[in-house]
Amino acid sequence: MPSTTADHASMASKPICHIVTPVGMLGYGFDEVLTAHELARLVPSGIPTAIILDSGSTDSGPEKLALGNTTSPRTAYVKDLSKMMRLVHTFRVPLIFGSAGGDGTDDHVRLMGEIIEEIANQEENRDYFIKAISIFSGIDKATILKRLHDGRVSGCGPCVPPLTETDIEASPRVVAQIGPEPFMDAMDAHPDFNVIIGGRAYDPAPFAAFSAFQLKRQHANISPLDIQERYGGFLHMGKIMECGGQCSTPKSPGAVATVYPSGVFDIRPMSPSSRCTPFSVAAHALYENARPDVLRGPGGALHLENTKYSQLEDGRTVQVSGSQYRSSKADGLPHQFKLEAARVVGYRSMFMGSVKDHILINYIDDLLPRIKAYVKEQHPDATGQWDLDFHVYGRGQTTPVGPGELFVVCEVLASTQSLAASLASKARVAMIHGPYPGMKATSGNFGFGIGGMMEMELGPCAKFSMYHLMDLEPGEERLGLSYNSTETKDNGQLLHASVSIIGKGQPRSYSEEFGARIVQLQDTLPKPSTRGATYVAESSLHTAPVRFPKTLSDLARVLRSKNAGPFDITIDVIFTSEAVFSSVLESNLLSPDNVAGALGISKEDIVWMGFFKPALAFKVTIPRFRAGKRTSAGGFMENDVHGSQQHLGLATLKLPQPVVHLPSNISLSQSWQKLVYAAALCGMSAMAIARYMLLGHKSV
Repeated sequence: MPSTTADHASMASKPICHIVTPVGMLGYGFDEVLTAHELARLVPSGIPTAIILDSGSTDSGPEKLALGNTTSPRTAYVKDLSKMMRLVHTFRVPLIFGSAGGDGTDDHVRLMGEIIEEIANQEENRDYFIKAISIFSGIDKATILKRLHDGRVSGCGPCVPPLTETDIEASPRVVAQIGPEPFMDAMDAHPDFNVIIGGRAYDPAPFAAFSAFQLKRQHANISPLDIQERYGGFLHMGKIMECGGQCSTPKSPGAVATVYPSGVFDIRPMSPSSRCTPFSVAAHALYENARPDVLRGPGGALHLENTKYSQLEDGRTVQVSGSQYRSSKADGLPHQFKLEAARVVGYRSMFMGSVKDHILINYIDDLLPRIKAYVKEQHPDATGQWDLDFHVYGRGQTTPVGPGELFVVCEVLASTQSLAASLASKARVAMIHGPYPGMKATSGNFGFGIGGMMEMELGPCAKFSMYHLMDLEPGEERLGLSYNSTETKDNGQLLHASVSIIGKGQPRSYSEEFGARIVQLQDTLPKPSTRGATYVAESSLHTAPVRFPKTLSDLARVLRSKNAGPFDITIDVIFTSEAVFSSVLESNLLSPDNVAGALGISKEDIVWMGFFKPALAFKVTIPRFRAGKRTSAGGFMENDVHGSQQHLGLATLKLPQPVVHLPSNISLSQSWQKLVYAAALCGMSAMAIARYMLLGHKSV
């Protein structure tokens, strides 16, 4: 049944929901008082409000999937969930989170359920009532093997190697990154839920699901096609919110979204000292993504080419519109799940220390290969493969008497822990006593024993074994949880769920009387703290413009690198002004040749690069390299698992210097952007160059 004109008017004005995200990752800690103030303000409106947040990432490496670890210790989840459940109980709002434990494995979904049950069983929480839905996204390896043999598994991006049977069989657990559909199925089947604990999920999935769920409930006549037209806005909102207040300036720990039935949404930071701007919100499309205009996820892609960002009157809130979603089905492609897994590849030991002897520092590149050779000579009967290498920090530093100090970390990988320890021990001895030309410090080459340790046994070493897309049969992306069921494990679906009633209290729902009590509660809440690094004044985070810019970093207000998945690193350059952005765009400074040269890779290795005007930004995505070979995050010889220190090549890219020739036919009205760029190159103000031109000069 088509919607009426009145329906359209309603959909344009009244929000369908509010979403509060106190922090970008469950387990990292959050401000309960600040969150309570937000809920006390929003809940009395009667508009459905939820606490939603992400809890997972591959950023911290493969150990979680390979070894069963969680991103944060159990005590951190107990602390955060205790505060979350208090808010759920006090304000009668639901809590939804995905990727439980950091990796979203079935064991970690169960762990979060156990923690919530422990909290509810505490005497002070005896009136808690929690209807909790657990969604499991672990995938049976037999299914993956069959799809692999059928040619229906491919790498997630050009840097991911082909999947092998060995990779599958050696992976102790495999998870699928689910989309919003299972969350929506769970909400539809049990609309009176209090908590949803999600397995591994696409970060925006629970946010988009709650928005779509509320749209269907409040606009019963809306068609599936109309919902899909708004899906882009819901997903984009979730993509921003899953990082908390990353979209604000200065960065706030959390954020609040108000979502409208049209797919338009407002977003603002929770911190009273932060604000969202069109540039800060648009810039979030750059963060951790291989490209900023098309963001791919389960079942389709979010397109931001026509997205608009508008500052609202309060100066802290931005309204976003025009985001579009295109499904895989619309392109004639199957729905896909991204599969994630990791496996153990050996055992590690290490030692570390420093070298201050200026003579040895000059010969360090000669000594280290001889140490490797010595270790090999001392282990002629070592069984299994092993490797040994060095991280050397401090090259290029100088003091008045010559080179400064090197910090050296030796890392060993072997088939057993005992062999790794033996190899590390021999390498440490050789590092201490190995001869070098001009040697005078005969008592030892190496300052070691940091923390009282000689060699350190690090345990199993993991690497990502699966980061691949698997084609689905129609409907396999769904949960299939019925209204009356509490378990779906044996229904033939890839995904399953369970429902639990936790606590000894009685169900409680929102009412106008309850809303009135919440209004009164606002006056009794403690005042939110404005202390701490996350609340510093915005002015203290901005440095003065560089008067004599010499490198690309001097023209940027943000220049960063970050993982875009385990196999890619993406680098963002956000410029200081529209004029500088336009000038760099026109200058050809960031050509493929220049960018590749600055990053020390070949032009053919660039995965994607381009300018993104909504954020006044440039972006380039490249493969992860280690020792000249493509690799994944984590594992042997890793030294930057987040990929956050890989931007230096672009940061130090030198600007073209000196004489700037201004074409004779140029006019001030059409050349202001060129003038600003010329000013940046010459260390002069644009107005000074304008005066030169008015006096008839054509070069500066």
